[in-house]
Amino acid sequence: MKELDLAIEAAREAGAIVRSLYGTGLAAVEKGDRADSPLTAADTRANEALRRAITEAFPDDGWLSEESRDTGDRLAKRRVWIVDPLDGTKEFVQAIPELAVCLALVDDGVPIVGVTYNPIREELFAAARDVGATYNGKPIRVSEVSELRRAVVLASRSETERGEWDRFRGRFRLEVCGSVAYKLAHIAAGRADATFSLTPKNEWDLCSSAYLVECAGGRVTDLAGEPLRFNQQNPIRAGLVASNGFLHEELLGLVRR
Repeated sequence: MKELDLAIEAAREAGAIVRSLYGTGLAAVEKGDRADSPLTAADTRANEALRRAITEAFPDDGWLSEESRDTGDRLAKRRVWIVDPLDGTKEFVQAIPELAVCLALVDDGVPIVGVTYNPIREELFAAARDVGATYNGKPIRVSEVSELRRAVVLASRSETERGEWDRFRGRFRLEVCGSVAYKLAHIAAGRADATFSLTPKNEWDLCSSAYLVECAGGRVTDLAGEPLRFNQQNPIRAGLVASNGFLHEELLGLVRR
């Protein structure tokens, strides 16, 4: 599939930029919209590389990226690329190798290609319609854990530091991991069983790896249990639950309490 091949090639190119700047002590500046959302040269340079590669190959497709101004033109497009050039910028700044370059292509709001690439650990997760989900070229599948008390649930580092996971401790095996996209990729590969967030997330944080989870046999929904649709006018989602599928209803019930 040419879109998947292009997405993988573009992710590797952007990842090489991220890797070249990783651990260099590159200073981060705060974005104007959120005081806790840093921006580095890795974000902007990777974004430029991704946009150049995608728009040259598919000039008629729409574009939504964390690091590009959203003009709204994408809403008139059926096919739209949804991109986060560096999910896990806080981890990047701290030289914690839990981050990802994320690209997804959606058709009428539904993903058909997803690539999530950790260039520090050389981990490439990819998925496409009729192809399934892969890790470094090999098929992956979600876990079969069905008891919540035995499940490994990945939690956001910043959310746990703020105490947002305190009320869930003891219900499952909690492990901290940076980057929501990277967490979702772990679930797709069967390395962990679930994750959730009660804080807002953007489409570019979720799209590529949510598709990975679904192609690997898992499930991703909003907090009401509804499937996620993308390329919406407002790209912010109130929260999400992602799992291997076996744990999903129990997790939904838990976060609703």
